Amino acid sequence: MKSDRFEELEAWIGRTRTSVATIDARQAELMNATMQGRVSKAALCNVAIGSPVPEGWHWAWFQEAFPAAELGRDGHPARGSFMPPIHLPRRMWAGSRLRFHKPLAIGMTASRKTTITSITPKSGRSGDLVFLTLLHETSAEDMLLVSEEQDLVYRADPSPDSSPPPPQLPPSQGPLTLTRQVHPDPVWMFRYSALTFNGHRIHYDADYARRVEGYRDIVFHAPLTATLLMDIARERLGTDRLAGFSFRAVSPLFNGEPFVIRAEATGNGAIAWAETPGGNLAMTAEATA
Repeated sequence: MKSDRFEELEAWIGRTRTSVATIDARQAELMNATMQGRVSKAALCNVAIGSPVPEGWHWAWFQEAFPAAELGRDGHPARGSFMPPIHLPRRMWAGSRLRFHKPLAIGMTASRKTTITSITPKSGRSGDLVFLTLLHETSAEDMLLVSEEQDLVYRADPSPDSSPPPPQLPPSQGPLTLTRQVHPDPVWMFRYSALTFNGHRIHYDADYARRVEGYRDIVFHAPLTATLLMDIARERLGTDRLAGFSFRAVSPLFNGEPFVIRAEATGNGAIAWAETPGGNLAMTAEATA
């Protein structure tokens, strides 16, 4: 799938933008209220000035503030300014690879530099795809705090005769596998969307999610699932902080459908995963301390 249209997209590779944010106690308090009872107590944030922010909470800062007139049909910022004008309408967060060098801290002013590093067209069983990778580098006082490679995938709208991809089985459980139940609900999901300034309509607009993007209900956020997996991986490793974490979204999770997350130690870290209510793989992750 390499075409003249793709040649135009290549011009976006290397583009950068920078966002600045103060890691404020109020936002951390709101995230605490949103996550309390959903994660371990150790995964909540002490909001005193200078206290470290839990991994995964960096997604609650640094968002660009686009007015409504500059949004696309899905609630994301319209393409063609910083993000390239990829013609495929559906966008999904496919995964990320993160390194936590130093923690963000309450009261800190930090910046996040985002660079478009690659745009890769592919053809799959469901049609044309475009993978786009962003590098996010979060720094304060010339010190790198968090680096993240984020993979986005763009695809066509579902056709009436399209079928879901074959399910993938999760890893085998061992005697020391740690397991937790997760119960998605629309209030939790809405509050997380608000805190991360995520306008993607699949997370709160059921009619849009069903009729336009072909989901059976509103979709549980990939970064929220990843944050839950970070917490269970930390607990399984017996550590307060992670050095690295990567995740790959495999199958969507939905409002009102309880699912499980699990973690198992490996020789050099931990693997963690989320399972759909039917026992298939929804997300897989690796963590190091």
